This record gives sequence, C-alpha cells and structure tokens, in this order.
Amino acid sequence: MFQIITDACCDLSADLLDKDKIAYIPMFVELEGKEYTDDLGRTFDNSWFLDQLKENKHPKTAQINVGRYMDFFRPYAKKGISILYVGFSSGLSGSYESSLNAIELLKEEYPDFTVTSFDTKTASLGLGMLVMEAARLQKEGRTLEETVQWLDICKEHLRSWFTVDDLKHLVHGGRVTKAQAAIGGLLNIKPILNVDEKGQLQSVDKVHGRKKALQRMVDETIEDLDLSIVNHFYIAYSGDEKALEKVSKQLKQHYPETPITRFSLGPTIASHTGYGCVALFSTGKTKRF
Repeated sequence: MFQIITDACCDLSADLLDKDKIAYIPMFVELEGKEYTDDLGRTFDNSWFLDQLKENKHPKTAQINVGRYMDFFRPYAKKGISILYVGFSSGLSGSYESSLNAIELLKEEYPDFTVTSFDTKTASLGLGMLVMEAARLQKEGRTLEETVQWLDICKEHLRSWFTVDDLKHLVHGGRVTKAQAAIGGLLNIKPILNVDEKGQLQSVDKVHGRKKALQRMVDETIEDLDLSIVNHFYIAYSGDEKALEKVSKQLKQHYPETPITRFSLGPTIASHTGYGCVALFSTGKTKRF
C-alpha cells in the first residue's frame, strides 16, 4: 500500500480527495497584501475570489518550497509509508524541483523511505485526471511502480485545451504583451492554448469570438480523442457557467455515455487565467506535441 499525495493545483475538491484518502498540499495566494490558503474549497471562498478577478485584481502565487514538502512528507517517512506524489507541471512551476530536493534530504534521515515524485507536465484538472487514475489503480491493487507506469502513458497522451475570455491576466503573467491584449480586446479575439510535452503553455491559434473559441476546443478534443486510455472528460472553469454548460452539452451530443467531471478552477490557477477561463481535458490518440 502507498499514500497518494497531490497539491492544490489539481483543482479537484477536498471532499473528493478525502473520499479516496488522497492527501494534498495546499498552495498560497496573496491578494492586496493578504495571504490566503488554497485548500481546494475546504475553507477558501472561491466565489468571492472570482469576484476579485472580475474586478481586474491580480493575485500573486508562490511555489511549494523544500521545507513545506519535507514537513508534509516526514510523517509518512517516520511510519515507513511509501508515497506517490502526483504534482504540478515542472514547466509551469519550480514546485516539482523543490519536491525532489526535499526527498533527497529526507532520505538522509530515512534511508529506507520509498517516495516517487511524478511530474505530470500538466495543471488543473489535467493533473486531477492523473490523480484520479492513480486512485483507481490503487483500489485495483496495483503497485506503486505499476501505477507510475500507467500514469506515464496517460501523461504522454493527455490533452489540455483552454481559452480565456479576458487577456489581461495573461498579460500580467507575461503570456501575451499589452499591445496584443489591446488589439485582441478591440477585435474580440480569443486565444486557443494548450500544454505541450514539456508541460508549458503554448498558444495554438486565435479565433474571433467566445462561441468559436469554445467550439474549437471541443473540435480539437474530438478530432484526436482516445477514450480507451481514459474514458472520461474533465472540464475546469472560472466563473462562466454558461460556457461550461455549452462545452458539456457539445460533448454529450457526441459521447452521451462518457462521464464528465466539472470543477471550478482553484485560486492558484485562476490567478493566472482570470475570470472566464474554460479548460477541457481528455486523452488523445497521438502523443503530446
């Protein structure tokens, strides 16, 4: 038996993780000089936070440092419990590297400690999908090594399509320039983005209008879809429930029997996307590019 651990960037709910006995490391978000804990909705008021984003406020986020990883992992090391940490993309944060450093230090104290830090190369419910796959395999009695082997396959075929309704937060995060955002706003241009094999954001295209952007995400997903890997869709969104329903309805028209898990983007990820982001996750036939 092994303990599955993830972090708050998975955007699953605390209740769901508790049900499957999955531990998670909270993240911290700073807004107007005050620090808040992203604990997957256990205490954090996500509706209030989305209102702050609508008012064009720009929160700051911080990676998980070595000390916090050590503090979180140490109780398991003391008890001799093996760990599988399913973490946020190394292409988007330094947290993964911090987890590796923490493991090295802990192994000096506990040489027999078995721990695997798995770099998902994804974020939000893409990370959440891999966490749930790990939980499924654990319930089936698979070993830690077998679980990691399957996660490697899923990671290579993971599809992450998303769009935002407002480019201002991408400007703040350095993803687009102010000039590009100004032109985009005037022309009602919406970006189509995904996460590449390195776990980094890449801009794929730009389309005119929100409706076309949402449709493009669904079309891209269906074109390369492989439900034999993971027979499930995951949709994350930040506030725009109408857009969420549109995407869900389009998927159901094509795949009425395939489950859809839907959760709000947590504050850590939403701090970088702003209000109105919609992200669609699935597995595809080809490997990530």
